[in-house]
Amino acid sequence: MRQPNILVIMADEHDPAVAGPYGNALVRTPNLDRLAGAGVTFEGAYCNSPLCVPSRLSFTAGKYISRIGAWHNHAELPRPDYPSLPRAMNAAGYASFLCGKQHYAHDRRYGFTEIGGNYNNHTKHGRTARREPDDFASPGGLSERFDDFHPGDDSPVLRKDRGVTAGVVSFLRNRDPDERPFFLFAGYLAPHFPLIVPEDYWRRYEGRVPPPVIPEGHLAAQPRNYRHLRAGFRTLDVPPAIVQRGRELYYGLTEWLDHEVGQVLDALAGSALADDTVVIYTADHGENLGEHGLWWKNSVYEHAARVPLIVSWPARWAGGQRRVGACSLVDLVRTIADLGGAAVPDDWDGGSLLPWLDNPAHDWKDLAVSEYYAHNIASGYAMLRAGRYKYVYHTAASDRHPPERELYDLHADPGEFTNLAARPEYAALLGRLHATLLAELGEDPEATERRCRADSSAAADAPAAR
Repeated sequence: MRQPNILVIMADEHDPAVAGPYGNALVRTPNLDRLAGAGVTFEGAYCNSPLCVPSRLSFTAGKYISRIGAWHNHAELPRPDYPSLPRAMNAAGYASFLCGKQHYAHDRRYGFTEIGGNYNNHTKHGRTARREPDDFASPGGLSERFDDFHPGDDSPVLRKDRGVTAGVVSFLRNRDPDERPFFLFAGYLAPHFPLIVPEDYWRRYEGRVPPPVIPEGHLAAQPRNYRHLRAGFRTLDVPPAIVQRGRELYYGLTEWLDHEVGQVLDALAGSALADDTVVIYTADHGENLGEHGLWWKNSVYEHAARVPLIVSWPARWAGGQRRVGACSLVDLVRTIADLGGAAVPDDWDGGSLLPWLDNPAHDWKDLAVSEYYAHNIASGYAMLRAGRYKYVYHTAASDRHPPERELYDLHADPGEFTNLAARPEYAALLGRLHATLLAELGEDPEATERRCRADSSAAADAPAAR
């Protein structure tokens, strides 16, 4: 039997809570709705880091970010020829193509052939920094990012994503079905800020998007790192009118992205490739959008760490199905390799979702890990989602600032407002979850934090080597 073509559509900064397949009745996403109607929707999928480059390098390498040193947006894989998903697919007989964003260094493609233009021309210096644990001062004023909350017909995101659509559509229309099977990665920038979208898209949501829910006392009770995120990103005391406008524009930009995805799906449906092509929609991370007092990503609250994941191949799986347990993008990587019959290194993380896709009663592991060791924090942190619980371990910020922990029962507290970590009755559960996290990562996060700081220090001392 011929290996299927595989089309991965990855959005940037898409919170699945703002999508029709995930129960949002306000946002209009008819093309994601039809993809879910023809596919399987995963309700508990997570990124492996709530930041662009670490998440994408983890996807490329099939490993958690702490195992490849993908600490921040200035990172790259340890060497240009590092084992990668596209290289594994190429070895299995595929032709691997990249159209759009992967945020790679200008001289690295890791086995992809780039089509549709050059979207990956970054220079990586390998450095990041930590904020002083007790210094919550902000650099001053609101972030300039809020200046780009307005309707408009042009922006870097809109411009580049139109090019991605054109490149992917052209590829699908011109690809001979008798050629080698393809693994095509379509990397969109939307709905990532700047939150600029044509006015018609915004007007549909003007005055209709509810404000964030922030209970009294919640912000003051958050771990130190989240207070630092607000200060470092200059998102303190954002005026309610800006919050409202940003949320409306995000909804509009999500609908605009859905329209671009629809053009890709239409091109595939009109080609001779449709029956033999698996379509996967996901994102590199989510967007806080003012929830928990936070903007952008960087946290491991559900809005930032959970991602949409829809897998469609009607030739194998009936549409309209859902899977509820936790999984992550490293599991998706193993699934893509499994679909293509590709051999991957024994040390890759994750597990193939194929048995669970084939059988909803399959005994899936129901586990996901996400890590953040990048900027505007006092120390790195790691999250474990296991069953109904989410556990977060914030490493010690200094000798005088011990680790902090979070524990949420997502069934009873889906908004993540009640931290159970300090309650004596949860001590045993906390211990088990921490042990599971360490076993999954293969390293104590405290050791990971020390390695991250050492790597950044070495990069700062030897910039010419980068």
